[in-house]
Amino acid sequence: MEFEEYLKSKKIDAGAFKKGDVLRYQEWSGLFETMHPESFTAHKKFLINEIRRRYLLKED
Repeated sequence: MEFEEYLKSKKIDAGAFKKGDVLRYQEWSGLFETMHPESFTAHKKFLINEIRRRYLLKED
């Protein structure tokens, strides 16, 4: 699974996140490549919720 697909599954707008918080996006993207998606979720659980609130993916 790619990082952008993961963000979409968590209802996070990857483009807005990348523009709005470049450093965190790069950090998380690199970390995601080294971890299983479930481990990444467990590691960043509360931070993912914060990012989702900021960069909510708009439903079509």
